[in-house]
Amino acid sequence: MIAASGDGRVYGTITIVGGGCYGGYYLRQLQRGRRAGAIDWRRLVVVDRDPDCAVARAARSGADDAEIVVAAWDDYTDAELARAAQRVDAATGAIVPSPLMPHLALSWLERRARDRVGAERVARLPLAVEPPTPWQRAGTDGTHYASYATWTCPVNCVEPVRCPVTRGHRAWSMPDAMRQYVASLPDGARLLGPLVFHCSHRAYGVGMIDVADLLAADSFIARHTASGRAEFLVATVSHCHGALGRLAVG
Repeated sequence: MIAASGDGRVYGTITIVGGGCYGGYYLRQLQRGRRAGAIDWRRLVVVDRDPDCAVARAARSGADDAEIVVAAWDDYTDAELARAAQRVDAATGAIVPSPLMPHLALSWLERRARDRVGAERVARLPLAVEPPTPWQRAGTDGTHYASYATWTCPVNCVEPVRCPVTRGHRAWSMPDAMRQYVASLPDGARLLGPLVFHCSHRAYGVGMIDVADLLAADSFIARHTASGRAEFLVATVSHCHGALGRLAVG
């Protein structure tokens, strides 16, 4: 289930969201990948609001060598993406999301839109049409969770073409499904986009989304709401699972 290969890229800043058990696992895997020459970076950050999180404790003991930032996830995201937008190497940054985190990308785009047009003109709405996935559930915060798996997946699965649970061919991909979903919506429920953040495997079982995609999505929303109202599908997805949101601006 864990792929040892990497994409060989040199990243700018890699941010691991959360310094608990998942963040610690991703940190160790990235360090393994770096030693093997599968991946590299200029800066590796683990962000957690708890100064005594597991990664911070390991760092104090000398076990890990990442930069620890003590901050709420949203606060860090606001500051880091603002800096990234001003840097020429922004396209080389990436974020390692936690399986248990809120829809970080949707929340950031929502805050950015509120800064531009005012909080009263921005809303996170429930999906008018459910996506055609075997499993789905609407969250209490307006996020809609969807999955092609009706079973419990291994947390370290890299979603190979052959599913490690069913042993069959994985014939689905959530990014493609999101594009098809938007294209199939009826006129009264049209959404722009989709703005897809694909958490794809990069090295040693670690998935990431690219900072460049987040910045491009923010620009897309700004352009399409400069003179009026629009609604967007925002989706952070892997091949098999996704967190979806309908964002209305203007």
